[in-house]
Amino acid sequence: MNIRTAIPADVPAMLELERRAATAAHWKERDYQRLFEPGGQRLALVLGEEEGRICGFVVGRDLGEEWEIENVAVTGPARRRGLGTRLVGELLDQARRHGARSVYLEVRESNRAARGLYEKWAFVESGRRESYYKEPQEDALVYRLSFPQASPVSG
Repeated sequence: MNIRTAIPADVPAMLELERRAATAAHWKERDYQRLFEPGGQRLALVLGEEEGRICGFVVGRDLGEEWEIENVAVTGPARRRGLGTRLVGELLDQARRHGARSVYLEVRESNRAARGLYEKWAFVESGRRESYYKEPQEDALVYRLSFPQASPVSG
């Protein structure tokens, strides 16, 4: 399985995957199309399987020294195989290469699987957004990961 940057032709598969993932952020098709606008701040990575199907994706937003993970989805049959971990890891690598000092995200309080994934990457809970999610209404937990910074060399 390989991870690559998403292309516009991936949008239908991303939409289908996201619709089947109850815990993913549910976006409209035009929101996915905006990922590919010139000068955009977003990076979408997809994880492909043998038959060319997409079995997962992650979307991150580049805000300079801070990045946000906006959406993560993995197909049901691909879960519990470390694929979400690989996707998040690749996004974190890309963010770091682009100068990020930290990455944050919101996650449903009840989404224990996602919280475990983020905690595996050393994200720590840093806040709460009351009634952030709708249908069903639920609080969001804010998680943050700060990258270690190199110490300045004194001479």
